[in-house]
Amino acid sequence: MERKGTQRQYQYDYLVAGSGLAGLQVALRAARYGRVAVVTKSWIRESNSYYAQGGIAAVTDAEDSPHSHLSDTLAAGRGLCDWPAVEILVNDAPLRIRELIDAGMEFDRTDGVLALGLEGGHHHRRILHAGGDATGAMITSFLAGKVASHPQIDIYENHTVLDALLNGGACWGLRAWNVTQGCEVLFVARHTLLTLGGTSAIFQRSTNPSITIGDGISIAWNAGCEIVDFEFIQFHPTALYAGDGGAYLVSEAVRGEGAYLRNAKGERFMAERYPLAELEPRDVVAQAIFREIHQQEEPYVWLDLRHLDGEKIRHRFPNIYRHCEELGLDMRQQIPVAPAAHYTVGGVRTNLYGQTRIPNLYACGELAFTGIMGANRLASNSLIECLVFGYRAVEQTLLTPRVDLPEEFAPLYHMDPSREELAVAYRKQISGLLNDYVGIVRSGDSLRTAQARLKELRLALPSDSYEYYTHACESLLTVADLMVQGALTREESRGGHYREDYPDPRDEFACHLVQRKGYPMERIPVIGRSHDMPL
Repeated sequence: MERKGTQRQYQYDYLVAGSGLAGLQVALRAARYGRVAVVTKSWIRESNSYYAQGGIAAVTDAEDSPHSHLSDTLAAGRGLCDWPAVEILVNDAPLRIRELIDAGMEFDRTDGVLALGLEGGHHHRRILHAGGDATGAMITSFLAGKVASHPQIDIYENHTVLDALLNGGACWGLRAWNVTQGCEVLFVARHTLLTLGGTSAIFQRSTNPSITIGDGISIAWNAGCEIVDFEFIQFHPTALYAGDGGAYLVSEAVRGEGAYLRNAKGERFMAERYPLAELEPRDVVAQAIFREIHQQEEPYVWLDLRHLDGEKIRHRFPNIYRHCEELGLDMRQQIPVAPAAHYTVGGVRTNLYGQTRIPNLYACGELAFTGIMGANRLASNSLIECLVFGYRAVEQTLLTPRVDLPEEFAPLYHMDPSREELAVAYRKQISGLLNDYVGIVRSGDSLRTAQARLKELRLALPSDSYEYYTHACESLLTVADLMVQGALTREESRGGHYREDYPDPRDEFACHLVQRKGYPMERIPVIGRSHDMPL
């Protein structure tokens, strides 16, 4: 097979991989201090952030408080939140929102006052939204426009990041594949920031765009980073159930406005068993729906809006309403919903400034493990985490001494078009395997079955790791392996990880599980509140 050489090698001060909210925030902030490259797998606006419907959480109401936001986050996290990280999030969130508004971002208002929504696990209305149910799209489009017009920022669309450029134990950029031109491209940079999102699209049923399959996890793992709590996958309770197998997100905010969940018998099963009813945290609601589905013939439950003001619903959730209409459903009545993989709770371990253990390599957004989310993310904390910790990461780079970049790196990758079908088949097999054995409810037997099947797939893979499609298969296998190993090790049920053979939380697992290439699994303690830390 003929190898194509590198088309180009670029040098920048900052390299941002990914164009979700974290990537856009980082790029705009970094552009104050140097030249920036944004490398994205699809187009600039295609990301998990873009499809976020519910909103963004921040304390903006005098009746609310950062302490209440902190308490709600800790409660949702089921004992695995690191207090210092959560405290930074809730205290910095209003500042980052104010910056957005001052820059021209328009959030929805009622009589000139910010319209604040309520979502599961929150005890106050603190969810800002824009365009009704299009918050993610509105914020990312707003920032993407600023990125596209910024003279210090270059955008490289349709570039798949392959691995990190390492020299002397530090990261000096990334290798990428130019999908359009079919060749390797090297991006050399003083600071590399991974903002490639989560992994949920690796599952058969997911609310994520198809590109969100864990590329960043694989890159960080191979570079020597630590992956923490990767067994925790948040399944959104209410994804629209359609005959085509799609999983269109039906925002938490719909239940926040008063929608009920009913089983096939018409019973409000959440209200009968749980204090917050439909507004319990997502792990509780998703598992409850899962149990109802397995006790009835239909693979979904009903989200009931018949008792709500239909015009208000149409105005508040215009995109969901329109999507339902296209499927012949009336959102003002009842719509079928079922859980779908939605958010990767664990990720690449960073400190409170986005730094990984590899010098010059940072991680932000859903890809990163900051310690905020614990075992189950509180609704609408994801977008604000992108803003808060993206800001902190860039500010941290200013403390790094400026040094000369290494000499040119040699090209490594090539593409064999005949292996494209193999990559498609592997993704389908891995997706089905995770769906069957590593879903909402797991067990030791199901996880060991998944582990054995993944091993078989890896052994059957061609040995050329520098071939584009083979590399893609290896990346998927790495992500799935890490998820299964974490789930197999954590012999308990907590948050977004439920094992039917260990149905309760266990004190010995009130810790973080850390995986690192070439090292045994490690347990590290949760960082709690220190005595000098204010409430």
